[in-house]
Amino acid sequence: MVKLDFYDPSGGIEVTQPHAPRLDKLAGKRIGIVTNEQWQAFRTLPLLKKLFEQDFPGIEMLPIDAFPQGNALIGEEDTAKLIKKSGVDAVIVGNAA
Repeated sequence: MVKLDFYDPSGGIEVTQPHAPRLDKLAGKRIGIVTNEQWQAFRTLPLLKKLFEQDFPGIEMLPIDAFPQGNALIGEEDTAKLIKKSGVDAVIVGNAA
């Protein structure tokens, strides 16, 4: 007889660190993009940047290559320091894969 073990995939539900506060508006804000270069990021992120610039007057979207790219670099402390030093109001992190 075969024995099957089942595990609960839901994981932990306790919130230990809240998300960053959300901006009240995007118009007039300075926004950075950090990419892990996954799943067609070379197509989706430039389009996202273009759409934000069209839809939100006065928004400043930094170039996609303004910060280090790729999974090996985006989680580094040096990348976080560069983002903080840049003075952005928010950062879009993508693409999920």
